[in-house]
Amino acid sequence: MGPGEMVQAAAMARRFYLEGKSKIQIAEEFGVSRFKVARVLETALERDLVRIEIRVPAELDAERSDALRAHYGLRHAVVVETPADQADAPDPENLGAVAADLLGELVSDGDVLGLAWGRSIITMANALDRLAPCTVVQLTGVYDVGTAERGSVEAVRTAAAVSGGEAHPLYAPMVLADPSTASALRAQSQIAAAMSYFEKVTVAVVSIGSWEAGISTVYDAVSAAEREHYASLGVAAEMSSHLFDARGRRVGRDLRERCITIDADRLRRIPEVLAIAGGMRKAAAIDAVLRSGLVTSLVTDTAAADHLLHSTGPAPRPALDRADPDGALAGG
Repeated sequence: MGPGEMVQAAAMARRFYLEGKSKIQIAEEFGVSRFKVARVLETALERDLVRIEIRVPAELDAERSDALRAHYGLRHAVVVETPADQADAPDPENLGAVAADLLGELVSDGDVLGLAWGRSIITMANALDRLAPCTVVQLTGVYDVGTAERGSVEAVRTAAAVSGGEAHPLYAPMVLADPSTASALRAQSQIAAAMSYFEKVTVAVVSIGSWEAGISTVYDAVSAAEREHYASLGVAAEMSSHLFDARGRRVGRDLRERCITIDADRLRRIPEVLAIAGGMRKAAAIDAVLRSGLVTSLVTDTAAADHLLHSTGPAPRPALDRADPDGALAGG
């Protein structure tokens, strides 16, 4: 390129890349054909006159995010850099803040937002600074194993306050001692009123647990004998008190009768279901739930993403068909 050509190429590149003008508009301005403009712009890239740099915040891994989205057929996948001091921890703390930003993009005016129980969901709710006007409903009872943990109720109220919409919390434990107690609670007017919104949910946020102590609320809530029973059925993951084997098939369906939670079939009909889960200890569980067809989007970390991207077996495409991997199979 001579100096005249270089100056012209720089001017055309400025019009195209910085000012947003079309090739036809540039051609008219410079008195050349649009094909000439295209060749000049291409040459400008080849000669390093123009450099295109794609930049995202340092904590986001764009390459892994796109690979994970394609691998599982997800609508959205956001992979966050795993903090060095949380490499072995489930659900690194930064997942909640990133999920809050993503939720701000997903929720539109008039949506009904459903929030399940999960520490990462509580962190997400506390990080929310924008949310379109929407109704917020709690999708599961609270995790209460001899504690006064009410975080999920507060998460619903916090999200509703940010959005300016109505809050419909569930004042009930997630796991009950027996089906009759759970049935009686579901019949109570306040709980029944909140659960009536399940059919209206358009965006849901859920968490995922591995079948081990401290990483699954259900595991911590049931007896040792029940843990062994569900383990014998091949449970690999838990989400909103629904249990899954490594292939994403639901097992231990009898547990559902003792729980205050949204049905899996109803969850499958929600247009957008965002899961927040990360860490190596949850990686296999995340893979199992993604194979269930219940989740459409995911916020995770690099530690889990590396495992997921090397998972064996055919890659599922849950966001494309939302198919139940076991159809009418009754597990456990």
